[in-house]
Amino acid sequence: MPKQVHSIDGTVAPMGPYNVATEAHGLVFIAGQVAIDPTNGERVEGDVATQAKRVMENLKIILEGVGLGFDDIAKTNVYLADIGDYAAVNEVYGSYFSEGQFPARAAFQAGGLPGGFDVEIEAIAAR
Repeated sequence: MPKQVHSIDGTVAPMGPYNVATEAHGLVFIAGQVAIDPTNGERVEGDVATQAKRVMENLKIILEGVGLGFDDIAKTNVYLADIGDYAAVNEVYGSYFSEGQFPARAAFQAGGLPGGFDVEIEAIAAR
């Protein structure tokens, strides 16, 4: 199966030369999402939990755009500007999955995130 690039209405436009979602061999690779409101393209201000909620909502738009949901996510990477925000992001993140359906995950502090955001999350979902 060749690679398929997904164009999804209502998502934040990529900030560089990449696609929001690319599919290959039954896996959907979702680019890292940050706290930008797709309705107006503006940064969502607030604490890390507020940013994490917007990130998860952005992931939801993409997942629904390719006919999937959070329980289809097999793996995520969570990038934090401050690893001290781990618990606050975890609380928001965990609320989007059905109990027992959490994906594999890595979470770590990054040296700096694009745009000075506090959290970025990327995902791989499976059909």
